[in-house]
Amino acid sequence: MSDATALVERMAREARQGARLLGQAHGEAKNRALGIMADTLLARRETLKTENARDLAAAEQNGLGAALIDRLRLTDRGIDDMAEGLRQVAALPDPVGEVTGLAPRPNGMLVGRMRMPLGVIGIIYESRPNVTADATALCIKSGNGVILRGGSEAWHSNRAIAAALAQGLEAGGLPRQAMQFIDTTDRAAVGALLRCDRFVDVIIPRGGKGLITRVMAETRIPVIKHLDGNCHLYIDREADLAMADELVFNGKMQRPGVCNALETLLIHARVAPAFLPEIAQRLSSAGCELRGCPRTRELLKGAAPVTEATVEDWDTEYLAPILAIRVVDGLDQALEHIEAHSSRHTEVIVTRDHRRAMRFLREVDSAAVMVNASSRFNDGFQFGLGAEMGISTDKLHVRGPVGLEGLTSQKWVVLGDGQIRR
Repeated sequence: MSDATALVERMAREARQGARLLGQAHGEAKNRALGIMADTLLARRETLKTENARDLAAAEQNGLGAALIDRLRLTDRGIDDMAEGLRQVAALPDPVGEVTGLAPRPNGMLVGRMRMPLGVIGIIYESRPNVTADATALCIKSGNGVILRGGSEAWHSNRAIAAALAQGLEAGGLPRQAMQFIDTTDRAAVGALLRCDRFVDVIIPRGGKGLITRVMAETRIPVIKHLDGNCHLYIDREADLAMADELVFNGKMQRPGVCNALETLLIHARVAPAFLPEIAQRLSSAGCELRGCPRTRELLKGAAPVTEATVEDWDTEYLAPILAIRVVDGLDQALEHIEAHSSRHTEVIVTRDHRRAMRFLREVDSAAVMVNASSRFNDGFQFGLGAEMGISTDKLHVRGPVGLEGLTSQKWVVLGDGQIRR
């Protein structure tokens, strides 16, 4: 057995023991511990910034892209947000032990369902140090043990955050072993975690396609995954064009390097001549590269630079200030395009027509479908879930932002009075 395998198996075994104890903890105890963990993060602010600076220096030296460095950077506001995320999770209702659907059977038994933790969750993630705090908060509140394996590019940051959280967890009176941080950059540790199906109940990968592909290929453990965020916005012929302008710009440029940023704009041919030149100039002036279909390029002659969109552009999650644009003949063509090219993450329609809006909601098969709102709102915090574990593009067992409820399952419970089956 390799050193990495032995290390991960020991951690997984301890996490299983910790999860069992954590599952017995009262909600008030978990909330108190989360508050202390938040305080500990803030108390170690300067240490966290110092360790993050080491990661940023290495990232720049290694030539990481701007989007990755943006995800890696930990500012004072980011530290405040992590602590606030812990407090918000503490303020949420505790799902563990909730009984729903309790109903009497003809023989007098009461049958319902009780919500329970999944068990031990392995989190494999890249770049974003805040995931260390978000994932831990959600797992602790939902009664799950957690094993954290961050990317090497954020190793110093993740290690410092995890140490602060572990101290707070223990000071709050909860089992320290329920939280495990794999304190090595050895890539073999990831493989060991993926093979640890004896102790780990769920794997959640957060990162690029390469990570997701590896996890799916190597593990027999159930996976809650998030693939690309190839998000679309369709401007209907009955759209409020001033509203559409703001939604497109916000969706693309507010933060281009995230999964819920807009990647493709679809626009009805009737409103395209009036709308496209103005939004194209605004986007181009803000540094956004435009790639358009032939009809788009014809409409933008002299208005803004636009290159020809290729077939690959319709399927690309840019994570950068690049926008693909296609003029369509109506809702049917927009729906066909989304069906063919969507990654099932987030799609938006801008329209004042209620019938078409409802049709869009019914027919688009994505984790979040929106009417007259920015794609950037597909986020656990914005949806009222507190911190999130990621945005699942799966259909089972959870879809969209993964919050507390997504980290639990249900078991049937029966309350009887001596009934026997005849």
